[in-house]
Amino acid sequence: MIFESHAHYDDEVFDGDREALLSSLQERGIGTVINIGASLSGSEASVRLAEQYPFIYAAVGVHPSEIGELDEESFVRLHTLCDHEKVIAVGETGLDYHYPEPDKALQKKWFEKQLLLARETGLPVIIHSREAAKDTLDMMKALDAGKIGGVVHCFSYGKEMAREYLNMDFYFGIGGVITFPNAKKLKEAVEYIPMEKILLETDSPYLAPQSHRGERNSSLNLSYVVEAIAELKGISCEEVERVTEENARRLFQLTVQPD
Repeated sequence: MIFESHAHYDDEVFDGDREALLSSLQERGIGTVINIGASLSGSEASVRLAEQYPFIYAAVGVHPSEIGELDEESFVRLHTLCDHEKVIAVGETGLDYHYPEPDKALQKKWFEKQLLLARETGLPVIIHSREAAKDTLDMMKALDAGKIGGVVHCFSYGKEMAREYLNMDFYFGIGGVITFPNAKKLKEAVEYIPMEKILLETDSPYLAPQSHRGERNSSLNLSYVVEAIAELKGISCEEVERVTEENARRLFQLTVQPD
């Protein structure tokens, strides 16, 4: 069964058919899903989905683009959510310099606080890094993120950066971008990264694979990601599914397949 390590099914674009879609996933080969919080409300919604569906788990965190909602009081809410039995990670959190706002210093402040939250709670961290390679890495090194553990979601950098994260024993989330014709740098990185450090993800509803570009993404498209990785690694699709599921269960400390 495929392990989907990063989706946002709390997003409003799923409001019309969320229950039907989620209820169909397991019979269509998706065994486990982690729903990722990108805001306080999204984190709370992720927990509710995890409570509703046995095969869904939640990560709670605030995306760098949403940190304007955070203050000390609201951060306590995030901390409290970490105590829930089905919350298995902190994130997604990190740095995003694609737009001029939010302010970089403010992004760094709340990224640091969420990294420390992961360390305090003993949960792995889910990293978002967009056009912020050096600052993300520098902060993670300074805070000894290797002792926290986690995954660089939607990894988009090259082999040199992959080596840095491997040195911290991090995992790499690989999704639909690997199917894009112009993703040469990412394909080279995936060839370099050991299979034992790769997780499957979609970032649904975003980043649909090449054959569905511009459409709403879902975990059902993970088969395209599996095929692309299998071709790059010279192994079977079944091997990709098996190893990536083992990787995810090891990282997120999920040892038992949900019913």
